[in-house]
Amino acid sequence: MYRYANAVMIGLVLSCTARAEVTVSDAWVRASLPQQRATGAFMKIHSDGERLRLVGASTAVAGVSEIHEMRIENDIARMGPVDGVEIAPGATVELRPGGYHVMLMDLHRALDVGTEVSLELVFEGADGELRRVPVTAAVKPLNMRVGGHRQ
Repeated sequence: MYRYANAVMIGLVLSCTARAEVTVSDAWVRASLPQQRATGAFMKIHSDGERLRLVGASTAVAGVSEIHEMRIENDIARMGPVDGVEIAPGATVELRPGGYHVMLMDLHRALDVGTEVSLELVFEGADGELRRVPVTAAVKPLNMRVGGHRQ
């Protein structure tokens, strides 16, 4: 009887593995001017050990939030929405100016330097389950670039 109970307990422990953690660091949003309708959010995203895919974002400061990519094609800069950004197990992906980023469009107000913006990132796990991760991003000056340095 005890062997059966031990086998059941071991099975339960093995089937209830902990969900991989998502870590978001260095989150910031580029400040905006009063008439400006769009800006970008940037950050580093790390997955502890599961393949994840960033598939969406939302915030109260914008009517539309999309995952975008900036790329150069035939010496022309192109930007547009993407279906998602893959994050390999144990990897860190940086959303940065000139690459992948969260595009905040239809801004409801100007974003002033020194304030913060609350975002919610949506990830799809390897199991297809959606996970929502809250993020607080500092609003940085308009002339910020990769690494959080001014131009």
